[in-house]
Amino acid sequence: MYPRPFDQVPAAQCRQHPLQKGQKLFSQGGTTAGLFYINTGNVELIRHTQEGVLIVNHRATAGTLFAEASLFCRHYHCYAIATTDTLVTEFDRGYLLAQFQLNPQFAMTLAQQFAQQIQTSRRLREILAIKGATDRTLVAIHEGMLNSHLKSFAAQIGLTHEALYRALKALVEQGKLHKVGRGEYCIKKLEVGSLK
Repeated sequence: MYPRPFDQVPAAQCRQHPLQKGQKLFSQGGTTAGLFYINTGNVELIRHTQEGVLIVNHRATAGTLFAEASLFCRHYHCYAIATTDTLVTEFDRGYLLAQFQLNPQFAMTLAQQFAQQIQTSRRLREILAIKGATDRTLVAIHEGMLNSHLKSFAAQIGLTHEALYRALKALVEQGKLHKVGRGEYCIKKLEVGSLK
């Protein structure tokens, strides 16, 4: 099921792209065709600078949209590469732009969706700025980000899965988390002011 308003897009205006790990979805400089939703898996948006340096602009995970700017640009500003086996849905650019003009409710819902993603992205940047893996992991869990496979969660918060496993183990040993099942953790209720 797609998030609103994409659940209203006719099937004829959607195209699915199964990608293998390492496969490119689109290239920097390529002509834009639409924006994308990740059904399963992960995609990195990577840009080449003029100096030849590779920069990871964004790590998109299952259940999120990416390449939103492609609605208003003629060419992609980066590469999109699957970091795991991934299934992506492409929503047709022309159809979405027409909905902006013809369907105010669709346009308003889409604007709200974009605003929520901006808020989430800003909060993720704050989390990625936390230096210690244990603290970063705990804050991300408090933010409700542990809602997928642990390897996807690790990539989302900029950790290797080994670093994440060590952080989770340390948090359990410190009594800040309870392990309730394989890959499942819940936060131990702490007194106000105890998260330091």
